[in-house]
Amino acid sequence: MGKKSTRENKNIYQQCRENLELTRDKASDLLEYISADRIEKIESERSLPHPDEILTMSQSYKAPYLCNYYCSHECPIGKHYVPEIQEKESSTIILEMLASLNSINDKKARLIEIMADGVISDDQIHDFVIIQNELEKISISVESLQLWLEKTIMEKQINIERLENTRKELLGE
Repeated sequence: MGKKSTRENKNIYQQCRENLELTRDKASDLLEYISADRIEKIESERSLPHPDEILTMSQSYKAPYLCNYYCSHECPIGKHYVPEIQEKESSTIILEMLASLNSINDKKARLIEIMADGVISDDQIHDFVIIQNELEKISISVESLQLWLEKTIMEKQINIERLENTRKELLGE
């Protein structure tokens, strides 16, 4: 049986593995093509994981937030464009989204005024930044809801077949 790590600053990949009470060897069996040595290099931060490894870990560890973590913290492109999404309860996500939607609804006339001529003048910048911030909150709420849904699916709390069939039906696919 493998030793339990006593390292204090465990990275997210090691935490996910240990949450399932897996040794590196057992995790390697679960992850199929990722060796125990490769897992050790990722967990000790001697090597960055590859995107395909993150997808495999995310699915096998039932931790969909690993993909967002990788994109927002380690991917050279994602670090600049992908916001970190925190796991939240569905009720919190919905309340945050509704608050942002209400706020942007109050500002939509101003956004139309600002964008009507395709130019943001100096006297419009302040209002534009406020509106842009609210739109970012909505975007993050949507991503949070997607993360929540992925986790719910992984935990088999929703019928994925029914979900996919309903999507196809509604979208005319």
